[in-house]
Amino acid sequence: MLIAMASQELDRRGMSVLSLAHVVDDINQSALPALLPFLIAGRHLSYTAAAGLMLFASLSSSIVQPAIGHLSDRRSMPWLIALGVLLAGGGFALAGTMPSYFLIALCVGVSGFGIAMFHPEAARFANYVAGAKKATGMRWFAVGGNVGFALGPLVMTPALLAFGPSGTLVMIVPAVLMAIAVLVELPRLQTFAPPRSVARISLGRDDWSAFGRLTAYVSLRSMAYIGMVAFTPLVFIDVLHANPSVANAALSAFLIAGAFGTIVGGRLADRVGRRAMLLGSVALSAPLLWLLSIAANAHVSVLLAAALLCALGFTLVASQTAFVVLGQEYLPNRLGIASGVTLGLAISLGGAFSPVLGWIGDHHGLVAVLDAIVVLLLLALAAGLTLPRTARRATLSAVPEIQAAPALRT
Repeated sequence: MLIAMASQELDRRGMSVLSLAHVVDDINQSALPALLPFLIAGRHLSYTAAAGLMLFASLSSSIVQPAIGHLSDRRSMPWLIALGVLLAGGGFALAGTMPSYFLIALCVGVSGFGIAMFHPEAARFANYVAGAKKATGMRWFAVGGNVGFALGPLVMTPALLAFGPSGTLVMIVPAVLMAIAVLVELPRLQTFAPPRSVARISLGRDDWSAFGRLTAYVSLRSMAYIGMVAFTPLVFIDVLHANPSVANAALSAFLIAGAFGTIVGGRLADRVGRRAMLLGSVALSAPLLWLLSIAANAHVSVLLAAALLCALGFTLVASQTAFVVLGQEYLPNRLGIASGVTLGLAISLGGAFSPVLGWIGDHHGLVAVLDAIVVLLLLALAAGLTLPRTARRATLSAVPEIQAAPALRT
């Protein structure tokens, strides 16, 4: 295989394909909540059964990602990027057409498994094509997932209103087209991958201790983020007395602000450092959320609360690229595992905490949920402070014959 010529610059073509694939892949994650009301009405599912589909989707898409990452570390499987997108969209497309709960759950599981297949290899190749400024380059891959997550309900709801649960079939079209585009681009993307014999010689040791502390940070941050996604619309409806459409619009604004935060945060991470970006993100988010809690308790205007929520989305999500890249730097020989944990397992652990926040809301009110999320952000800040000030980086000066492999420059 030919090795791509040395470059310190982002490969825009390769990153564009990977980022767009991330959009198409992650649309399926946030489209499922939009489907549930139609399944409840059309398939007569209980709320418990509907919640079970969400849990099954989370487990199938997140828990197995480290295992897939481990396999891809041992044997590169870039075709998983295309297959993952195809299964993610195909499984979800069929879910709405199934006549029984078992078959719906099976299709949701296939979709989740496709999402799990996609992330480790896609993040690895995004690292390869990102250029010398890893966080600046990787932000475009990360923002693809943010945009996909934000677009899911917006894309899915009109199709469901028009065709009922079978409207999910529209999701097969972008999945097939994107899988074909990835397959066409794969031969070129593979030229950016370093030879495995070179990687074993040139990369430093894996720092599992630092990676464990980073996983704690990401998990706590994810508990806060997913808690905000789940409960802030309820705060707008039940505390601020906004109508549901306004509450959903505020949530969409929060998600879109997060996409912009990813773009800005990636560049800042290369300028001020990954660790500083992680700490700054939660250090700014905690007081902003505390202000939102005070504002909600005082029944301020919905517009002011929405402005605070947008600022929160920007600051909190700004750390995403930094922690993905930092995880890859802590485990330079295990990029698949690093990506699978930071993009999968830690996110799943964050979602698993939502029932605790729900218990707090049932017993102490929704404002208390916001206060609990502030505590989570402060705990994430404490975990971030334990991270080493510098990450171990790959060094290539002693291996002049592989200077043509830009993926190893961090």
